[in-house]
Amino acid sequence: MNNVKWYIIAGAVLGVLGATLVHFGNPGNMGVCVACFLRDTTGALGFHRASAVQYIRPEIIGLVFGGFLASVLWTREFAPVTGSSPFAKFFLGIFAMIGCLVFLGCPWRAFLRLGGGDLTALAGLAGLICGVLIGFLLKKRGYEASKEARLSSAIGILPVLLGAALLAVLIFGLKTGEGGALFISAKGPGAQHAAVGISLAAGIIVGAVMHRSKFCSVGAFGRIFRGDFSMFWGVLSVIAFASIANIAFGQYKLGFEGQPIAHNDFVWNFLGMVLAGLCFSLSEGCPGKHLVQAGTGNLSSGVFVIGMAAGAAIAHNFLLASSAKGITEFAPYAVAIGFVFALYVGIFQRRVG
Repeated sequence: MNNVKWYIIAGAVLGVLGATLVHFGNPGNMGVCVACFLRDTTGALGFHRASAVQYIRPEIIGLVFGGFLASVLWTREFAPVTGSSPFAKFFLGIFAMIGCLVFLGCPWRAFLRLGGGDLTALAGLAGLICGVLIGFLLKKRGYEASKEARLSSAIGILPVLLGAALLAVLIFGLKTGEGGALFISAKGPGAQHAAVGISLAAGIIVGAVMHRSKFCSVGAFGRIFRGDFSMFWGVLSVIAFASIANIAFGQYKLGFEGQPIAHNDFVWNFLGMVLAGLCFSLSEGCPGKHLVQAGTGNLSSGVFVIGMAAGAAIAHNFLLASSAKGITEFAPYAVAIGFVFALYVGIFQRRVG
């Protein structure tokens, strides 16, 4: 019962703060979206040149900081580790991001979109569940995530130090010579953001509570397939509290049409999140969980996050990311390749010896 309480608290914190960040300037129904915010941050550093989505998102940094602070000061669970399959983890991150950008959001944003009245997210939610189910079936057939090995604290803290460097770049700017600088969107979603302090504080709070609760949106559905509905209360909590907060802020809009930064292609909303859900399942966590775990010293999660950042650059450089108009011409091919890779890993990555 204590775990259920913390899942509900974690969901409530994400739902309320997600809506609050929209109220203070973040894009609609995108208070906290790990995929979108990694995409924006990647663009801010110049790894893609989609000018509408370039901004170092403090929420991403806050999630890492929150996980670190909670693991050191609250749960005493800071434990630097790394995994044995970084190549597979990296590419799972790439294809997870491509799937998310076809749908236009990570699992957290799917819940927050529903909490804002965006019914187009229902297709993505159905896809996420199907992707996690495929991962669950592959695990029953013998798939096993990589083994972990302990590291020194000096190495385990590297994601936190990287986050601090990114925060400094955001606050003080980055000059690299004549005309060289940090990229910041002048218009579009990248230009819509809450103040740095508000965004960072929200990210830290969410990261700390997520670490304490061990809530994972992908794990919630994986547990259901084992007959355990306890973590699913956290999913319901995100949607319910986001709905309440959005109604209070006057941001709630129920329907399928005209939703912010979303498209109404049911098939590709579904298939994009099937791919993302499968990759998240095989990597043992949703992107929010991986960012928080990176802050607790899990460098395997750090590799997955870096893979997602690379996926964001690939998606925008090769015109794979969707827009409000729908998917792009080449997105179906990328999703198909992603399925082939993820299924290959799911079938052949097993315990050896």
